[in-house]
Amino acid sequence: MTEVQVLTTGEAAKYVGVNFRTVIRWIERGKLKAYKLPGRGDHRIQVSDFVAFLQEHQMPVPPDLAVQKRSVLVIEDQPEMAGAIRRVLMRQGFDVEVASDGFSAGTLLTHMKPGLVTLDLKMPGMDGYEVLRFIRSQEEHAATKVLVISAETQAGLEKAMTLGASDVLAKPFENQELLVKVEALIG
Repeated sequence: MTEVQVLTTGEAAKYVGVNFRTVIRWIERGKLKAYKLPGRGDHRIQVSDFVAFLQEHQMPVPPDLAVQKRSVLVIEDQPEMAGAIRRVLMRQGFDVEVASDGFSAGTLLTHMKPGLVTLDLKMPGMDGYEVLRFIRSQEEHAATKVLVISAETQAGLEKAMTLGASDVLAKPFENQELLVKVEALIG
């Protein structure tokens, strides 16, 4: 499935149930950001700008446009570590939610459709391996990037990669290491 990055005025109009001329008026009045193609002058709208416009005007965001690539779900049971990861990522412009256990992670995963999940392996109840198996078993989340962040042994980190982790980061780590891995996975 190819992700749509740009919309025509007609496509934008279909999403909100209006005439394409209404979308052109929004653009001309400076309410909706767009650019003109050379030659004919047709408008094109970046999906991110369209989603921002919909949110600003309290309009529903279509599910196929709602995937937030720069959103991260942090699954970590230690509040200090979860808070540290959250702060580092938020400073770089990521939308971050935190789940302290596997159950709340499942709920947030479905609700927010993150572009990336950071996952601790050692958690009470449902451990990180089980969460990883769950993510990879669900069709709607199977392509979600998962960065395992754990103080687990090398063998444990390798097991996580075998189960479908996108990458691993051993604790303790430097903030810059975290950012490099996250940017490499979701940009």
